[in-house]
Amino acid sequence: MNSQVKLIECPRDAMQGLKEFVPTEKKIHYINQILRCGFDTVDFGSFVSPKAIPQMADTEEVLAGLDLASTSSKLLAIVANVRGAEDACKHAVISYLGFPFSISETFQQRNTNSGIAESLERVKEIQNLCIKHNKELVVYISMAFGNPYGDVWNSDIAIDWCRKLNEEVGVKILALSDTIGISAPDNIDYLFRSLIPALPKVEFGAHLHTTPGTWKEKIDAAWKAGCRRFDGAIKGYGGCPMAKDELTGNMPMENLLSYFKEIGMNSGINEEAFSSAYSGSSEIFH
Repeated sequence: MNSQVKLIECPRDAMQGLKEFVPTEKKIHYINQILRCGFDTVDFGSFVSPKAIPQMADTEEVLAGLDLASTSSKLLAIVANVRGAEDACKHAVISYLGFPFSISETFQQRNTNSGIAESLERVKEIQNLCIKHNKELVVYISMAFGNPYGDVWNSDIAIDWCRKLNEEVGVKILALSDTIGISAPDNIDYLFRSLIPALPKVEFGAHLHTTPGTWKEKIDAAWKAGCRRFDGAIKGYGGCPMAKDELTGNMPMENLLSYFKEIGMNSGINEEAFSSAYSGSSEIFH
């Protein structure tokens, strides 16, 4: 089992739900601070409709201002359809495209304006674009741990979709996403322990949203079940504005760092640079 942990910092996820538009220069400055920290990947922006997510309308301008010469971090951009993927593929410096694939029909309609069946076709087209443009597709299995809409849900549905996306579409990175913060140690453990041995060539990630009192048990359950890829956002800001009216925050990156330090795992993050980015977040989030 690979003991090295991959940390993905998600300023895009942290910012996307803010009502007040964050000036482009502020975004650039903040993300450049994050790029100095040593994260494996930075989820920096999204190529989606500005009507749907106005905060991300300047993603191309932000990308142009990033200092990529002094970072080892790779860039990830979220897309919700083929057109967005085509736009993202124009940029050689983007390594990963992320697609939110919900196993809740209701949420998939809310989030990408398409049902699950249509989204599967989109994933196939986006995967082909990624192969053509030398990029890797990361599919987020949103509502992997349950949903608030009354759609039929159980862990085996999530497992079946992961298998299908890997075996039929060739997706090699799947992040199980707790979009509204309802995961618990038992279903986190069950999903990762079921999936990791069954699909050994897939890199599984944990994109967990959380409340302040439950973060540690969630990280602990995912880590002990074999997950080695974790998403987070400084100070736990953000949440999906399409999921429900009240946002449940992201997993605070500082909590992930403290957990891995506690268990003696080297996260590879530059503490001084992280401290600067942590302080700099107050320029964006008030």
